[in-house]
Amino acid sequence: MNIKSIIVAILLCLTTVLVTAQEFTLQSNDLKGQLTNTQVFKGFGCDGENISPQLSWSNAPEGTKSFAVTVYDPDAPTGSGWWHWIVFNLPSDTKELLQNAGNVTKGIAPKGSVQSRTDFGATGFGGACPPEGHGFHGYIFTVYALDVEKLDLDENAPAGMVNYFIGAHTLKKASVISYYKR
Repeated sequence: MNIKSIIVAILLCLTTVLVTAQEFTLQSNDLKGQLTNTQVFKGFGCDGENISPQLSWSNAPEGTKSFAVTVYDPDAPTGSGWWHWIVFNLPSDTKELLQNAGNVTKGIAPKGSVQSRTDFGATGFGGACPPEGHGFHGYIFTVYALDVEKLDLDENAPAGMVNYFIGAHTLKKASVISYYKR
């Protein structure tokens, strides 16, 4: 083996390591650390626009057959947090949810996806609405790469049940956190 062959072999190994080392990531053009009135709920004493943010992800793990996206507030004074959005059965070629995809009447979410009940008691995105004076709440936006094409659940499935099945089929997940207080 000559020196040129050795260098080529080393470069191929390094390229393979770099490609496999890329992490599953989630990002948003709309989330900048703190939520704005755009992502605040309209109701429960809040007067926001209730528009879900744009979300995009990359570097899904091998074997991904579908995705799920959730938004969760662990700081809600309920003893179990608060589920603001649950979308699942997103096809494996999905790489983005457009802004306002959480509005189930608009039909923006990818075909075949399901948006189930949040803790507001309705389907679709329910924005931030922490109690006044309760301080900053963290809103965890998470995308899950799943090992199944579909979860056998519908829009009436409660958040806890959907999250149980998401957890049972997660290959990897990626999150971003934004904050809000009133």
